[in-house]
Amino acid sequence: LIQQYVGQFPYLDVQAAVQPITRTILRVTLTIRAQFEWSDRVHGTVEPFWVWVEDNENERIYHTEYFLLHKRQKDEAHTLAFTVPIFEPLESQYIVRAVSDRWLNAETIVTLSLGELTLPDKYPPHTTLLKLCPLPKAALQNAEFERLYRFTHFNAIQTQVFHALYHTDANVLLGAPTGSGKTNCAELAILRLFRTRPKAKVVYVAPMKALVRERMKDWSVRLAKQLGKNVVELTGDVSDMGQVERADVIVTTPEKWDGVSRGWQSRKYVQAVGLVVIDEIHLLGEDRGPVLEVIVSRMRYISAQTSSHVRFLGMSTAIANAKDVADWLGAEEGGVFNFHPSVRPVPMQVHIQGYEGKHYCPRMATMNKPTFAALQDYSHDQPAIVFVSSRRQTRLTALDLIQLAAQTETPRRFIKLSEDEIDPVLAAVKDPNLRHTLAFGIGLHHAGLNESDRALVENLFEQCKILVLVSTSTLAWGVNLPAHLVVIKGTEFYDAPSKRYVDFPITDVLQMMGRAGRPQYDTVGVAVVMVHAPKKSFYKRFLYEPFPVESALADCLHNHINAEIVTGTIRSRANAIDYLTWTYLFRRLLCNPSYYHLLDTSKEGMTDFLAALVERTLQDLEDCECIEMEEDSIKATTLGRIAGYYYLDYTTVHMFAQRAEEIEDEEIAIEILGDAKEFSELPVRHNEDGMNADLAKTLRYGAGAGAMDSAHTKTRLLIQAHIGRNTLPIADYYTDLRSVLEQTGRVTQALVDICADLGFLKASLSVMKLAQSMAQCVWAADSSLSTLPLVSPEAIKSLAKSGVRSLRDLMLKGGARPGEAAAVLRKAGLGARQATAAEGVLDQLPLLRVEGTVQWAGKAG
Repeated sequence: LIQQYVGQFPYLDVQAAVQPITRTILRVTLTIRAQFEWSDRVHGTVEPFWVWVEDNENERIYHTEYFLLHKRQKDEAHTLAFTVPIFEPLESQYIVRAVSDRWLNAETIVTLSLGELTLPDKYPPHTTLLKLCPLPKAALQNAEFERLYRFTHFNAIQTQVFHALYHTDANVLLGAPTGSGKTNCAELAILRLFRTRPKAKVVYVAPMKALVRERMKDWSVRLAKQLGKNVVELTGDVSDMGQVERADVIVTTPEKWDGVSRGWQSRKYVQAVGLVVIDEIHLLGEDRGPVLEVIVSRMRYISAQTSSHVRFLGMSTAIANAKDVADWLGAEEGGVFNFHPSVRPVPMQVHIQGYEGKHYCPRMATMNKPTFAALQDYSHDQPAIVFVSSRRQTRLTALDLIQLAAQTETPRRFIKLSEDEIDPVLAAVKDPNLRHTLAFGIGLHHAGLNESDRALVENLFEQCKILVLVSTSTLAWGVNLPAHLVVIKGTEFYDAPSKRYVDFPITDVLQMMGRAGRPQYDTVGVAVVMVHAPKKSFYKRFLYEPFPVESALADCLHNHINAEIVTGTIRSRANAIDYLTWTYLFRRLLCNPSYYHLLDTSKEGMTDFLAALVERTLQDLEDCECIEMEEDSIKATTLGRIAGYYYLDYTTVHMFAQRAEEIEDEEIAIEILGDAKEFSELPVRHNEDGMNADLAKTLRYGAGAGAMDSAHTKTRLLIQAHIGRNTLPIADYYTDLRSVLEQTGRVTQALVDICADLGFLKASLSVMKLAQSMAQCVWAADSSLSTLPLVSPEAIKSLAKSGVRSLRDLMLKGGARPGEAAAVLRKAGLGARQATAAEGVLDQLPLLRVEGTVQWAGKAG
C-alpha cells in the first residue's frame, strides 16, 4: 500500500536545453514527463505545477509559468520554450524549479550550466539613414513605370536603396520596419528586370496566403493591366501550371515553390527565373523557415549550375545579424541595408501595460476597459485596430467595447455612416455577430468570415466609415490596413497541440505594432501592448532590441534531403554535406555554436558535426524505406519518390506502406488517411472536443477510437462531413475543412500509388473510390442521382419507387425529348425551376450506346 501511494506522488522528470540567441538573451527549452501513477481519486483530471527560473543566489526570478498536466496527456512529453535574460560576466548556472501547486515537497530542480556557453559575436551597427533629398518618381525614366505610383516622391528609405535596386543587378538584403514601403522597393527590382531581361521571370515568395492574396490584388491591377504583364498566383488554392509557364511574375508561398522547384532540371520555367524576392525573410527561424531556407539555397544552386544569373532580394524587419543573412543571399557590402527599428516613415509611441491574473480568460476581460480608455485617449476620431488572439475574443472584445461606449455621452462614436447609409451595409452582411457590431462602428476581422463580409469590413475601415477593427493577428501579415492606434490585447494564444496558452513570437508582436501610423495622415502612430504582468519587463527590453535570425533547418532536414536524393542532386554522403554548405545553417554554425549544440568549433569539429547530422538524417530515411544506401551510394526508393513528388512527410509514406494491407473499405481508408502527419497541425480549439463528439454522432463512421481533441480525429470527421454534406457546428469548421481539402488530393493520390505499388488491389480501389467520393461529395454506395444538384434524399427515394435508381435510368426514362426528364423529377417532388436546372445538368452527361455482334468462328480445336 505504501509503495502504491509513493508511486502516486506527483514527480516530474525535467530535461533542459539552452541556446543563446544574443549576448543578452537565452532560450530555454524544457522537456517534461510525468513519472508517477495517475489516480482519479488522488489527482482528479489535472495536476497544476509552477515552473520558474531563478539565479544561483535565489535572489531574482527571471521567468514563471503555470503548467497544467492533464490526465489524458500524462504519457506524453511536454515542451516548454521561453527566453530569459543573461548578463556578462556570465553566472555559472541558473536554477529551474518545477513545483506542484497542491502537493508539499513535490519539486523537481534542474541546473542550467552557463559556464560552457559560447555567446554569439557582437553584431555590426545598423545602416544609417542618410539625409538625402527625396527622389522624384521621374528618376524611373520610364513614363509607364511612373504611372504605377500615385505619389510624387519616394520616401527616405526608398531613396537610399534606389540605385542598388534599379540601376544594378546586385543581390540585396533590405531590413526595415513594417510600414517603410518595402513593397515599392521590391517593385524597383522587378521593374529593372522588366527593362533589362524582359523574358526572365520574377518569383515573389510570401510566407502566408494572406500576403499572396494582397500582392495579387494589387499587382493584378498595376503590373497586369497597366504594364500588360502576366501575374500568376501559385498556392495550394490556385495552381494552373500552364499559366505559370507563361507568367512574367509568379506570386507564391514557400511550400508551393519548394514543390515546384524540386524538379528544376525538367522545368524550363524554373530555370527561366531571373529575380527571386523573399518577403519577411526574418521568418527563417520560425516553423516554416526551413522551407524558405531550402528554396533560396536551391535557387542559388540552380543559378550556379545553369550559369544563368538569378538575382535575390530579401526583405525583413530590422534584424541583428544582417551580415550573415546577406552572405547567404550573396549580397555584398553595397547591397546590405539594415535600418534601425526606429527608422519609420511615421514615428511610433509604444505603451506597454501589465495586467495581473493567473487565468487567461478573466485577464482578457480585465483588459477591455483599458482598451476602451486607450481608444478615447490616443485615437479620438481616428481609426484603431485591436488585435486579439482568437475569433471568440474578437466577438467578446467588440461586445464589451459597445457596452462601454453605451455608458458614455456618445454611444455611436465609432461610426461615421448616416442611418440611410448603414441600412444597406448591414443588409449585405452575412455574419450575425458582425452585423450587430457594425451598427456601432466596430468591425470584426478573422479567417472565419466569408470573403464578402471580410472585404466589406476592410473597405469600411479603409474609408474611415468605421473607426475600430477588432482582429486576429493574421490581419497584421495579410491585408495592409494601417491605423493611427494599435492595441495588442494580450500576447498569448491557445496552442492546441500543447493544450495551453503560449506567447506570440516577437516577430508577430512587432508586425502588429507596425500597423500603427498611416504615412499619408499621421505625424505619429501609437501602439499599446497589453501583457501579463510578469512579462512586462521582458517586452520592455526585447521590443526594441532586434533579434538575430537563426536557422531551424537542422530539426527538419529529412524531407529536404529526400527531395534532393530523388532529383539526383545528392548521390552520396559527400554530396549531402556539400548541399548543407549552401544553407543558412552552415553560415550560422560558427557564429553561434552553442545555439546549435556545436561543441568543437575547429574545422575538423565542424566537419564531424555536419557528417553526424547527415548520417542521422540518412539513417532515419533508410529506416522509413525512403532511400537505399550501398557503401557510399544513395538511391531513392519508390516510397522516397512518392514523398518527393507529392510533397509529403517521409513518416507519412512509411505509415501508409505499413498499413496499406489493412484497407478493405472506405472506413479504414479514411482512418489511415486522417493519420497522415500533414493533418497534425489542424487546429483543435478550446472546447471543440465536445463539438467533435456531437458531430461524430451524425456521421456515417463516427470518430472510431480517436481522442476528440486530436487533430487527426477532427480531420476524419471533416472528411466524412464533406462527403456526406453534413452541416458543420460553427463557421470555423468550414475554414478548417478548406485547409483539409487543400491537402487531401495529393495525400490520397500518394496512398493510391503506394497501395498499387505494393500490389493491394482491394486497397487501391477503396482509396480510389474515397477520392471520387471527396471530389463529388457523395458516398460511393449512394445513388448516382445524388450527384444532381437540388435533388434531395426524399426525391431519390420517390424516384426509386417509380423505377429510377440511377442517372442512367433517369436519362433513359426521360427519353430524347426536352422536358421529359424534368417531368419525371417534378413527379418526385422537385419544383419546376429545380427540375429544369437538374435536367440541364443531365443533358451534359455523356450517354453512349454500345452495340456488338458475336460471330461463330467454327469448332474449337
